Amino acid sequence: MTNAPTPAPAAAKQESGGSLGFYGVWLLAAAALVVLPLVFSSGGSLTSFSLIGIAIIFALSYNILLGQTGLLSFGHAVQYGLGGFLAVHAMNAVASHNWPIPLPVIPLVGGIGGMAFAVVVGWVMTKRAGTVFAMISLGIGELVASSSLILRSVFGGESGITTDRTSLMPLFGWTFGPQLQVYYLIAFWVLVSAIAMYALTRTPLGRICNAVRDNPERVEFIGYDPHVVRYLAYMFAGFFAGIAGGLAAINFEIANSAYLGATQSGLVLFSAFIGGTAYFFGPILGAILVTYLQLGLTSVTSVWQLYFGIIFIGIVMFAPGGIAGILMKHRPLIRAGTLGTVIPSYLVAAVPTLAFALGIILTIETVARFSGGDPINLLGIPFVATAPTTWVAAAVLLVGGFMVARITWKRVAEAWDRAATVARDRGYLA
Repeated sequence: MTNAPTPAPAAAKQESGGSLGFYGVWLLAAAALVVLPLVFSSGGSLTSFSLIGIAIIFALSYNILLGQTGLLSFGHAVQYGLGGFLAVHAMNAVASHNWPIPLPVIPLVGGIGGMAFAVVVGWVMTKRAGTVFAMISLGIGELVASSSLILRSVFGGESGITTDRTSLMPLFGWTFGPQLQVYYLIAFWVLVSAIAMYALTRTPLGRICNAVRDNPERVEFIGYDPHVVRYLAYMFAGFFAGIAGGLAAINFEIANSAYLGATQSGLVLFSAFIGGTAYFFGPILGAILVTYLQLGLTSVTSVWQLYFGIIFIGIVMFAPGGIAGILMKHRPLIRAGTLGTVIPSYLVAAVPTLAFALGIILTIETVARFSGGDPINLLGIPFVATAPTTWVAAAVLLVGGFMVARITWKRVAEAWDRAATVARDRGYLA
């Protein structure tokens, strides 16, 4: 005789294990944020970590639109910038009136500013999705960015508006003058914002946002208004983008028109897409990578934006799921124990692929520096842009690396098919 209630304890145990895993991830993230500046304590590292934290909040807010609701925005920097400007004005007002408001509260002011703008313009913008929304967002973004240079009393013109974060009341003895204290402030808001945005994806609103993204007609059929859902998503995205802008204003102690420009909107789009919009941690990975690339490339080459474009095109063509999508494809192989089948092919393909990438870099830098004759340093090897040997080396790396890489990529595909077949037979891959 079978016992019907038997599966209940197992299900409860599985649910309990899932809850422990959920809280464990966030506790681990919190511990990493605390320990990170203790391991990398230099001023440059703290500055980089602060910028990465701001970029993470900004990218996650953008993913509420693109990844969750399917709204492609070309003007998300508007909420980011307005949040930054409002935060600067708030800090100056608090300092001048000696109000007992500590600095950690200021990002909320920026969030309110971003949401307020979304409330005003969002109802009209979110009536339609797709190309219509994208073009309207681009137009509004450019309108606000150009207005920031005209309305000097509000935006300060080209020079922007400055502030002093140390002029506010200390909190537990912290004046937030040292960069370390600013980092921990940003880290706190990164953790709070990330948890809040993740929780939003698990709410009925988050689920309906996914449904509106996939099939708005069916959502309307079951009784929900896709327009209202998109409007609510736009407001939440504006709120968290404003928080990111407020943190940027605190970090730099200035807000200017660059906060509102198309470059800022393009970078957050790039971060979200390259990381992967289908997974929550995708924009986090994208924000980290893009920030490090931006910090590293701007000091090395003048054509860093070209590299961003090449990476973006490569992701769109060969990995539309982003970095997160690539990583998650290996999950069934890990569970099935077949990942070791593809690792040797990865290692073999890495050498010619690296040569091909170096060929692209050397070709771009040779063309970019040919007229000026600036020297090129590639992996510690000096090259002269005007020298024929440089062009020969670039051609060999580019053509030879590509031809050999194509062969190794086929080997990778074959190894992947074998590993996926075994994983499918074992029930780990559909």
